[in-house]
Amino acid sequence: MAAGLRTVILLSFVLAVGFLLIILSCALWQNWLPLLVALTFVLAPLPNALFSHCGSDDLNYEGSGPIDLGRFITSIIVVSGVALPIILAHSEVINPKACVMSIVGGGLVYGTILAYSAAFSQEDAEYE
Repeated sequence: MAAGLRTVILLSFVLAVGFLLIILSCALWQNWLPLLVALTFVLAPLPNALFSHCGSDDLNYEGSGPIDLGRFITSIIVVSGVALPIILAHSEVINPKACVMSIVGGGLVYGTILAYSAAFSQEDAEYE
């Protein structure tokens, strides 16, 4: 499946909805701490993308250290992006509804970034 114009439009719409949910979770309750979730989910794919170029081009998995380190750091950032609003809601710093909105919005942002990179890396592989 080639990433066409419809894919880009759909992904940009989902990304906009994700950021809208995060911003609304901040603006509706006049507390801008849930905005940190957007930062964590935007930065989450970076270690995986940076360390993925350190491995070999083999199709079979032999356990490359740099690739595993990138996945580990990415998973730490994703888990902290989910846990941060939960901890803030538990300590009553933010509203629990803001917690849910920021987690859903962050998940949409992170999922959009993953889908975009998967769609266009697949397209690049077809042309090589």
